[in-house]
Amino acid sequence: DQVQRNQEELISSQQNKEIEDAAFDEVVTQLLVLQELRERGIMVTDREVSEAAQFSPPDYLQAQFIDDAGGLDLQAYHTFLATLPPEQLILLEAYYRDVIPRSKLLRQVSSGIYVSDAELWQEFRDQVEQVEIRYVPMDPSVRYQDEAFSVSDAEIEDYYGSNQAEFEVPARASLKAVVLDKTPTATDTASAYAEAQELMQEIRQGADFAEIAQAESTDQPTASVGGDLGVFSRGRMVPQFDSVVFATTPGQLAGPVQTSFGLHVIEVQERWSQDSVKARHILLPIARTDESEIQLLTLADSLEDLGEEMALDQAASLAGVTSTELDIAQNFPFLPGAGQVSEGADWAFEEASPGDVSPVFETSTAFYSLELVSSEPEGILPLEDAKTAIESTLLFDAKMNQAQMDAQELVALVRGGSVLSNAAADLELDVRMAGPFSRSDFVAGIGRQNAAIGAAFGLGLGEVSEVVPTPANVYVIEVLTRTDADSTAWLAQLTEQRQSAISIRQQARLGEWIEALRASADIRDRRDVVLAPVDEDAIPQMPMLF
Repeated sequence: DQVQRNQEELISSQQNKEIEDAAFDEVVTQLLVLQELRERGIMVTDREVSEAAQFSPPDYLQAQFIDDAGGLDLQAYHTFLATLPPEQLILLEAYYRDVIPRSKLLRQVSSGIYVSDAELWQEFRDQVEQVEIRYVPMDPSVRYQDEAFSVSDAEIEDYYGSNQAEFEVPARASLKAVVLDKTPTATDTASAYAEAQELMQEIRQGADFAEIAQAESTDQPTASVGGDLGVFSRGRMVPQFDSVVFATTPGQLAGPVQTSFGLHVIEVQERWSQDSVKARHILLPIARTDESEIQLLTLADSLEDLGEEMALDQAASLAGVTSTELDIAQNFPFLPGAGQVSEGADWAFEEASPGDVSPVFETSTAFYSLELVSSEPEGILPLEDAKTAIESTLLFDAKMNQAQMDAQELVALVRGGSVLSNAAADLELDVRMAGPFSRSDFVAGIGRQNAAIGAAFGLGLGEVSEVVPTPANVYVIEVLTRTDADSTAWLAQLTEQRQSAISIRQQARLGEWIEALRASADIRDRRDVVLAPVDEDAIPQMPMLF
């Protein structure tokens, strides 16, 4: 229900499968936790429920009872409890009888978690310390040509034999596919434009803009206030919307304006300055009309019916659509036009035989049907097919070795008294700047949380590094500025930091514990049997009595 409330279109079969899988996993987890509670003898007493209800509001209620100081307003909370009808109090009691034992279990599972001051100090430093650097990247992929290095067949064969895991390939299937796109057609778009123009005509004839916005606009936050967008500056809205608004005279209607959100009917109410206006709008989606939706569903049904009687390309031809041929991998089942098609992949890899045609499946963007042509199990890529990739890998390794030797020459010049930038210029190497950045930041040209970042924070002010290799590059680094962590500021927030760190580790421990429970449990997924449709013809009928 929650998924359906958050989207206009009906839940697709793909979404339904994902919801079922998530619900199944949740049920399994709940059963495992309940089993563990029984085995550990964890219970909850009436007194514990009473105390929790009086002094610890449920998480979903706490925000309503926070006072101006940020604490819990117990008087307001107790007043609230006193007004609850009996059935709500029963639900509240059930909540605590469920939550309290789980809290006890969490404490048991995560007992012994300790975060030292040294760990917290390091985490604080990682967040606040910054450096600014000058660095020389060797860029081996660009600096050196393939022709300067050679790779023998023996080296390729040796690499292939020593790194078999790199050449594991997933199961693959060759398919024919028909995709029925859900995207609105040109006719649907024209219908949306016509509807927008009708609304504009009604407003010009005296209809109230705010009332129409409340009734028709799909932009819920603004629809509730008559489409009011408030005052906004030039450049705040998407370009198509923005350009029309600032070209429209106050008091005039504009549109329909098409953006990625749909069609907008706009009224500019006031111009506050050259670059600031007050406006309101009505947003209409560009969506399939009821007639268009029925046509698409009818086409999908026809394709499925035809697929039960003939090959998919024949069915497609009779249905007036086209089929394509493609390969998909079991670990990444992607179908152009339909997106992720795990439901279809399950059919292709687990149920189908060559020549079988699937039912019509659905994703959020399309309906689709498949025909299995052939399939291959997972295995190891043959040497002949892997040869080109191995050669590229070995060539890059050779370039990295050369880059490290050249970088060592640069470091030697610096150690001999040269300034890094001058030494780099002598060797025709680029010098770049970066920062300020912290240990956890992504740094353009360097990356994130790698050896180069670590080296930068390990250097003193003005110090030049040794050769620093990373998986993709080689660097020489000089620190220009440093901002060190303030221990006084760290101590001021230490209590909150420790609580947060322990909470994060508790949740991680709980997740690991649940995964371990699942791994050791005998879990049997019988949904295909339990949820199978009932064959009414197979149900024994009671004999008629006369």
